Amino acid sequence: MNNYETVFILTPVLSEKQTKEAVEKFKKSLKSNGAKLNHEESWGLKKLAYPIQKKSTGFYFLLEFQAEGNAINKLEVELKRDERVMRFLTMKMDKDHMEYAEKRRNKLSKSA
Repeated sequence: MNNYETVFILTPVLSEKQTKEAVEKFKKSLKSNGAKLNHEESWGLKKLAYPIQKKSTGFYFLLEFQAEGNAINKLEVELKRDERVMRFLTMKMDKDHMEYAEKRRNKLSKSA
């Protein structure tokens, strides 16, 4: 199993409850396809670099997980079909990326 990181942006017109439902849907999809969730973060409402679907802000979320390649395909199909998702990006994490993510998590947990 490989390590992956997915960042996705949800439309800003959603309520807090709706955003949580959307994130839970994607987490459930990953788990049902055999993935193991390592970490998740909500980065909150952020300004976009350029307008997407005539919107200038969006809710950013990060999911780090271990999965097989076919789980990624299924997750991305769900992300594409969900109208609440404006953009997403999935990256395979290499050794250096894993070290950086661990350092960032430790730094965040100390500051909280």
